[in-house]
Amino acid sequence: MKSPAKLAEWVGDAQARTLELIADLSDDQLLGPPLICVNPLLWEIGHMAWFQERWVLRDIGGRGPILENEDALYDSMKVHHGTRWKIPLPPRQEAYAYMGKVNENLIGRLQSDDLSDEEAYHVMYGVYHKDMHTEAFTYTRQTLGYPMPVGLLDFTKQNRNGAETGGGPCPGDVEVPSGIYMLGAPKEEPFVFDNEKWAHPVEIKPFSIARAAVTQAEFAAFVDDGGYDTPELWNVEGWLDLLESDQTRRAHPVHWRRAGNGGWERRDFDKWVPLEPHRPVVHVNWYEAQAYCRWAGRRLPTEAEWELAASGEPDGWGFSARKRRYPWGDEPPTSGRANLDWLEMGCADVGAFPEGDSAFGCRQMLGNVWEWTSSVFRPFPGFVVDPYKDYSEPWFHSRYVLRGGAWATRSRLVRNLYRNYYTPERKDVWAGFRTCAL
Repeated sequence: MKSPAKLAEWVGDAQARTLELIADLSDDQLLGPPLICVNPLLWEIGHMAWFQERWVLRDIGGRGPILENEDALYDSMKVHHGTRWKIPLPPRQEAYAYMGKVNENLIGRLQSDDLSDEEAYHVMYGVYHKDMHTEAFTYTRQTLGYPMPVGLLDFTKQNRNGAETGGGPCPGDVEVPSGIYMLGAPKEEPFVFDNEKWAHPVEIKPFSIARAAVTQAEFAAFVDDGGYDTPELWNVEGWLDLLESDQTRRAHPVHWRRAGNGGWERRDFDKWVPLEPHRPVVHVNWYEAQAYCRWAGRRLPTEAEWELAASGEPDGWGFSARKRRYPWGDEPPTSGRANLDWLEMGCADVGAFPEGDSAFGCRQMLGNVWEWTSSVFRPFPGFVVDPYKDYSEPWFHSRYVLRGGAWATRSRLVRNLYRNYYTPERKDVWAGFRTCAL
C-alpha cells in the first residue's frame, strides 16, 4: 500500500486533473445533451467526490454527509443514467465547493497518525475511480465535439521529456509458445481489483500476435473495400447495430468523413484532420473489430493470450513462471515507454515507444489505445467481490474485455493485469485492437 504522503499527493493530483479537464467548458457544456454513452459532466464531478466521501469519511470515519441529499444526487447505482440530466444538480461553484471539502477532509485523514489499512485502501480506490472518470471526461469531450482540453496543454509540454508521436508502422507478428499460463493477479499483488482475483492456470496453444495495433491506414483499406457494406463479415448483432446507428447507416468509423481529395478525415475533438496512416484506429467497437478481422483473415486475441504476450518471458522452451508487471519489466511507466497520462494529447504512431516492448516483442501493449479482446468479461475462478460490490459483479457476461490502456489513462492505474470492459456496441471510448493469425 502507498504511504499516506503519496496518497495525499495522488488525491491532490486527481482533483487538479479533474478541474483542468473542465475549466474551459461553459455551464451548458458541463451539462451537455442526454446520451446513453456519456454522463453529464456536472453530475460526474459530484459523483466522483461522493464516492470518495462515502467510503472513507462516512463508512469508515463515521462522519455525516457533507450534503444533505448527496445520495439522491450522486449514488450511481440509485440514480438511473437517463435521469442524471433532470435531477436538481447543484450549480458549478457549489459542486466545486463540495469536491474541495471532500478533498480537504481526505487529506486531513491522511495527515493523521492513526490511518488504518482499510482507509488507505479506500483512499487509493477512490483515486483510481477518479482516474477512470477523468479518462471518461476526455472521451466525453471527443463525443460531444468539445475542444481539446486546453487546461492540459501546458502540462503535456512540460512533461513530454522528448517523447515523439512519430515512429511509423510496426508490421509483422511475434510468435508466442504454448504452455500453462497463470491468468490474473497473484496473491502477493499489493493492490487488485476484484475482477483480477485470482491467478489461475489457463492452457494456451502457440499463437502469432501482431507486434502493434491495427492502424488507420489498414482500417481504411477495409472501409474502402466495402467492409461496412458486406453483411457476411459482421455478427448478426453487429450488423443490426450498424443498421440502427445514427439516422443513416454508417459506412465508416463514427468520427470519419470523406475528404475533398477522396481520402478520409477524422474528427479530433472539434477539428477535422487528415487520417494519420500509422496511428492506431480508434473509436471502433467490438463488432467493427470482429468484422475487420474476418475481412483480413485474422482474429482477436483472447485476454489470456493478450496478457501472456504482454507479461510473459520466454525461457528457451516456452515461457517462465515469472510475470512482468508492465510489458518492459517491473519499473513504473515513463514517457519514453508508453503513451499515457495525456502526454501526447492523442495517439502516437504504432511504431513509437520501442523502449516499452514486451519480452516477446509486442509494442504499446500499455498506452495509446485500449485493445478489444475476443473474451467475454467473466469472473475468474475464486472471484471474491470487493467492498464496492458494483464495480464488476453486475457487469459480468454482458461486456467484452479490453486490455492495455489509452493515451488518456493514468499510468498509476494501468498494468498488465488490468481488465477494462465495455458492451460491444461502444464506439465512444479510446479503443482499437490488434489481431492474431488464424
